[in-house]
Amino acid sequence: MPADPDWISACRRVVERQRHLFAEQATIAERTVYDGIGEGGDEALVIDRRCEDLVFEELERIAAAGCSFTAIAEERGAVGFGDPASPLRVVIDPIDGSMNARRTLPSHCLSVAVSSGPSMADVEIAFVHEFGADEEFVAERGAGARLNGKPLRAEGPGRGIEIVGLESAEPGSILAPLEALAGRAKRIRAVGAIAISLCYVAGGRFDGMFSARVCRSVDAAAAQLVVREAGARVEFSNGSLEETPLDLSARYKVAAGLELDVLATMREAQDAGGPG
Repeated sequence: MPADPDWISACRRVVERQRHLFAEQATIAERTVYDGIGEGGDEALVIDRRCEDLVFEELERIAAAGCSFTAIAEERGAVGFGDPASPLRVVIDPIDGSMNARRTLPSHCLSVAVSSGPSMADVEIAFVHEFGADEEFVAERGAGARLNGKPLRAEGPGRGIEIVGLESAEPGSILAPLEALAGRAKRIRAVGAIAISLCYVAGGRFDGMFSARVCRSVDAAAAQLVVREAGARVEFSNGSLEETPLDLSARYKVAAGLELDVLATMREAQDAGGPG
């Protein structure tokens, strides 16, 4: 039998190679080159595809060692490795926060989730590397979350809802949610990457976060486990974690909070924006 893959080490090798790629393509003009439509439905940047290629090179090495799985990737879609009956899934966003990366804003990340089944509830390993702050968020199901190797706990200052992370923040989609938060939250922050905002809840940096529009599994699969293992709460708009699929065609909103009452406030604000 093949040994269990070292998924975290593989992700770290991808991070190092992505760093070199970002340094080589360091300007807005170099990063604003498009290459068709990715399987996730968005315009694909050349740099998105190149970053995803680096992930797949690691996945090919893992598969060559005898591991079977299905990769679910933003640009390539579902790609099988080995036995098609294997329930193992690897959910990849090579650059969460692509617009930030394209505009040379520092807040973007690599997000990788390894799951033993088809739903968010089945995610076993999570890896999120935030390039701007050079921070690594890792979680293993039942074993807690870590930030740069140290235990991560969802503990804020206990001063009410001071900071809310708002994602998918197109102007037309945020007016009603912002009105719903008036008098209930002190400040809003729009990072521009769902995985990062979720990890900020996991670290107590944000009291809560929500997406004003629907997202995909690749945006949230890894970070939602970081949130849960750090002790915070996360919900998806289409139902329970078991009912929230990892396939690339699924669409749903995500919200998180340090406590249940904060999560409820996030969901109320989110719902004010309608189903979009």
